[in-house]
Amino acid sequence: MVWFAAGGLAAAVLLWLTYRIPPVQFNLEWRLDAFSGIVRGWLHPGETVPTPAGFAAGELAPLRLPTGTPRPTSPAPPTATPTQLPASVALPAPGWEKQDWNNCGPATLALGLRFFGWSGDQFTISDLLKPDRGDKNVNIEELVYYVRTQAGWLNADFRVDGTIDQLKGLLAAGLPVIIEKGFILGEGDGGGGWAGHYLLLTGYDDSRQVFVTQDTNPGTGGPDREISYAELDDGWRAFNRVYLIIYPAGDDARIQALLGTDGDLALNRAEGIETSQAEIEADPQDPYAWFNLGSNLIYFERYGEAATAFDNALSIGLPWRFTRYQFGPYIAYFNQGRFQDVIDLAEATLYRTYKAEESLLWRGWARFRLGDLNGAISDFREALDYNPNYLDAQYALEYVGASP
Repeated sequence: MVWFAAGGLAAAVLLWLTYRIPPVQFNLEWRLDAFSGIVRGWLHPGETVPTPAGFAAGELAPLRLPTGTPRPTSPAPPTATPTQLPASVALPAPGWEKQDWNNCGPATLALGLRFFGWSGDQFTISDLLKPDRGDKNVNIEELVYYVRTQAGWLNADFRVDGTIDQLKGLLAAGLPVIIEKGFILGEGDGGGGWAGHYLLLTGYDDSRQVFVTQDTNPGTGGPDREISYAELDDGWRAFNRVYLIIYPAGDDARIQALLGTDGDLALNRAEGIETSQAEIEADPQDPYAWFNLGSNLIYFERYGEAATAFDNALSIGLPWRFTRYQFGPYIAYFNQGRFQDVIDLAEATLYRTYKAEESLLWRGWARFRLGDLNGAISDFREALDYNPNYLDAQYALEYVGASP
């Protein structure tokens, strides 16, 4: 028995030391993490984000928004001059690279930057934005932040409520476009189901109604993947039809002319509210339309209405991975004093996506407001463990008077 126990301990130590060898860990880490998520799904199955406490699944709260769209107080930007778009566009495809595990954001941004002569790769970007490979999300604000702070001759910006014609217009102007969309994973890929993914658009063809994309995931496409206008829009709307453009610094006037009224952030979000409302009227059981409505209302700090919109989206049912990518409910619920709802949503997200620093941050803030200082500090520090460059968590610790 003693020899058996000793042999078992020695084997465990050997396995651990073998795992710590960098090439071994690099190849096994993602498989172990994926398996862990699958097992958690077996133990507590659920394909949707939990409904907020006090709401029945499918229950919709009434929400009547004031009529009329808020408009910016500054002079409205000029409407983009309509031009006849060419029937097809094919921009030079940048050198393609296969994304690392959970790395479609940095990998796609690397392709977009490479179009303008940048010489780095996805790891140059992920070393700053997601140092831990297990971090499953880089949001679009982080991609913009990288360009603005690390690629001095370039600038970047994003807007929501895009259209197929807007994407085509930007491509026709010589600008590749990054979008974020939903798609369905295969059963062998992290347990399958809905997930988010970035694509770089480099062309289109009206005759076949397709965009040409550079997809860093070879399992879903690879270089020069074609996707129909209809399929792209169907997945794109889950992310408020967000699009990011990279352009040479100093080219702002041309970009504003191309964006037209969308150049004004407030007007862009106001039009996003109108689009969401129209889609809700067409289908009140559309969870993405409700979620997009909440996201656009947050821009105007209309937190009560946004919280109701998010309640409805969650009650109808959103894919369980959804809140690893988008964080509007945390912001709305927190600003409405619904701190336990923030905690419940964060814990549901963290159960299957435990390296989600945004969920840790908001759970920490909710715990702080409920008087649990130690719990808040623990969450802020854990967020920094996964991403030491996470400025929001650094600020949170400073605010509560704690060290990293």
